[in-house]
Amino acid sequence: MLRKLGRLFVIKTRFEAFVIIYALALGATARGSAYLDEYPGVGGQLLFLATTGAVFLAGAKILDCIRAERELAELRAKTERPDSA
Repeated sequence: MLRKLGRLFVIKTRFEAFVIIYALALGATARGSAYLDEYPGVGGQLLFLATTGAVFLAGAKILDCIRAERELAELRAKTERPDSA
């Protein structure tokens, strides 16, 4: 039962990854605008940049992991079935 519940939280496709990255970006820009209100000037702008930069890094990592998992699955499929040469 816990395994079925855990599968709900696994990102399987690029579309799901982009939806999650979009949600992260919305939260980051909301947090960044709060930083701009709380810390006017260069400090707030740097914090806003940091929040959005974190989304870029997380998004790249998510997309890289999806590609790596797909390539790993393809390699496993090749090694499991013998080639008919």
